[in-house]
Amino acid sequence: MASATGPDADSERRNVSDAVGVAVLGACAAWSLITAAMHDGRPEGVLLAVLAVSAGYASGRISGALVPVAAPCAGALAGLGLALAEPRIAPGPQFDAPLGHAGATAALLTLAAGSACCAARAASAPVVRVPLWLLAVGITGTALVLGSDSGFVLCTAVLLCSLAAGRMRHRGLGVVGLGLAAALVAGATWAVAGNVLPGGLTESLEGQLGPHRVRLWQDALHMAHRDSGLGVGPGRFGELSNAAAEALLPDGKPHSAPFQMVAEQGVVGVLLLAAAFCWVLHALWRTPRPTPVALTAGAALTGLAVIASVGDALSFTAVTAGAGFLAGLATAHPVADDASHTVPEARARGDRLAP
Repeated sequence: MASATGPDADSERRNVSDAVGVAVLGACAAWSLITAAMHDGRPEGVLLAVLAVSAGYASGRISGALVPVAAPCAGALAGLGLALAEPRIAPGPQFDAPLGHAGATAALLTLAAGSACCAARAASAPVVRVPLWLLAVGITGTALVLGSDSGFVLCTAVLLCSLAAGRMRHRGLGVVGLGLAAALVAGATWAVAGNVLPGGLTESLEGQLGPHRVRLWQDALHMAHRDSGLGVGPGRFGELSNAAAEALLPDGKPHSAPFQMVAEQGVVGVLLLAAAFCWVLHALWRTPRPTPVALTAGAALTGLAVIASVGDALSFTAVTAGAGFLAGLATAHPVADDASHTVPEARARGDRLAP
């Protein structure tokens, strides 16, 4: 009989985590349809994002199980290539960082750096590990070349977190720290939009964020106050926002995932967004992959959460699919690990092995 801490217990915990993820993503899709039906909204963007995350996660789980080193390496190269191709691969108006395509570029570079670091952490041979670390450093340098200051800062943070993760024995504290970092940034944006910070600090943050972005966030808060239950409906922010209408290149978005969710889908929508991020962190906490791999992926996904709090990165399918892919890689159970345990477990049971 397997013990409560054996492979069967680990498998059961992974199944529970996967079931929770399916429930959360399904609830995100269902709630967007409900709010769209109540306010004649357009839920296609949310549904596409949910589909991209789901497809990326499934691809990451499968490829991470089969080729745990090659898969994240390929993901890093793909993310780098997409970042170099932005914004030419995506239609629509151009915005300054971290709005629009500039935010998507920073997000893709952050995810690419995280994938490269995960590949380096998963590699056992130094001849393979060193080039992968150099790839991560090269992606960080590319952010400077592309003029993405936020991308450079976050890629550097992912690199440092990955190096520090190698010295951590228990991942729980690291996962909690990542969650608190994302919550702190999200809380700071709400404080700026609500004008609850001291005057000097508010002016300083508004100067870095841009007054137009802050006005968009304030419009989102006003919409949430008018209908906190259901919001104004998916895709309808641009129709009701004065700040969005006054923009030179209006795109109808508040350029912040939490503000967009609370304005268009109410309090339930933003809680579902937070639940999706918490589920990812929980899955990384329970993953059978080594702690450095789990915390490296968590650092990259937290970096994405930071960008999404102050920009429009989650509106790009490549970003949401890449986030799902990295999360899937970091929570996959490599087939080689199962094979390595088959022989000793069979011997412990006294089974007869084939020659």
